[in-house]
Amino acid sequence: MILRTRTVPHALVVEGMPLKKTLFLLLLLISQYGFFIPLTEAKSTSSLSVKAKKDAAKVAHKRKHSAVKLKRTKARRAIVVKASGTKKSGRLRGKKIVRKAPGKAVKYVHRQSVGELAGLNLTENPLALSSNAALVVDESTAEILYDKNPGAVLPIASLTKLMTAFVVLEARQDMDEILTVTKEDVDTIKHTTSRLPIGARLARSEMLHIALMSSENRAASALGRNYPGGLSAFINAMNAQAALLGMADTHYVEPTGLSSENVSSARDLVNLVWAAQAHPLIRTYSTHTDFAVDVGGPVLQYRNSNRLIRGSDWDIVLQKTGYISEAGRCLVMQAVVGGRSVTMVFLDSKGKFSRSADANRVRHWLETVKLPTRTKTASTGQSLAAQ
Repeated sequence: MILRTRTVPHALVVEGMPLKKTLFLLLLLISQYGFFIPLTEAKSTSSLSVKAKKDAAKVAHKRKHSAVKLKRTKARRAIVVKASGTKKSGRLRGKKIVRKAPGKAVKYVHRQSVGELAGLNLTENPLALSSNAALVVDESTAEILYDKNPGAVLPIASLTKLMTAFVVLEARQDMDEILTVTKEDVDTIKHTTSRLPIGARLARSEMLHIALMSSENRAASALGRNYPGGLSAFINAMNAQAALLGMADTHYVEPTGLSSENVSSARDLVNLVWAAQAHPLIRTYSTHTDFAVDVGGPVLQYRNSNRLIRGSDWDIVLQKTGYISEAGRCLVMQAVVGGRSVTMVFLDSKGKFSRSADANRVRHWLETVKLPTRTKTASTGQSLAAQ
């Protein structure tokens, strides 16, 4: 049976074609030209329309391109559902999003800290602190006001830089000497970036300033590398100072804190804070809100990594923050709370603002509903290492 059709612009070549391809071309012509042709006539056709070929190729190309584009878009706009049920793209608390090449699946890796792996997060504490280890001590009496896993040995991240600064100042190195950032200062552990370019030249005091205030890793590395005897001698000096301060739980392998092998305990870090605050430069540099350095190009503006320094009513004498995935969020502070000098150490806290929240929680507790002392009182000036 032959149906009435419009005029066929060109004949179809279907002789020798696979059945599927023949049917596809027939359907294409039906949709575009609105006609039907008898199969017997089609089989006898001798040539294929050039336009029909091009149209078929365009349709196939568009479909393939749209599918690839949609797949890439979904991969780039990966959305993760948080535990609370809300959605957020990008990096999430407790999870790292690993982005692969466009068009490939997105993988989510949950990285537990050393404290979590040890089960320290299961420790009950009256103040409901997020930190897995914490210690609050009255500086004047060495009275332990609050503790949570104070002897747990954990990675300390950039709290390391407090010892880095202490060793530099104890060595009485020339603070006006110009140091140069080299390839040796590039992070090969975590592969983090830095605003200090290779070749940047700054005074030792400026390197110390941005290392303490903004946790600048290349600055800390340059400080260690320019120690008499080089980096290995500097690391030996760090561990020697730790031993002199009674920090039995502490060990250093490099001056930045990028290595998870730099470890200590909250108890040891109280001793370090007490020793470090004897240096005015550490107190001043660590508590500045911002600082600018000129490295030959645009002036680099740095700001304090501790949000309690910026726009809060805290009276902070000395502080240092730290973070790597193995260590969680860390913070040490010497502050005046309720009229007395208090040393606070918070290790392995989860969440960007959790360490600051823990500090505020402790401050509120000290100022209002102070709990009974939970541990023995040490004599004034006594190292906490023996307790």
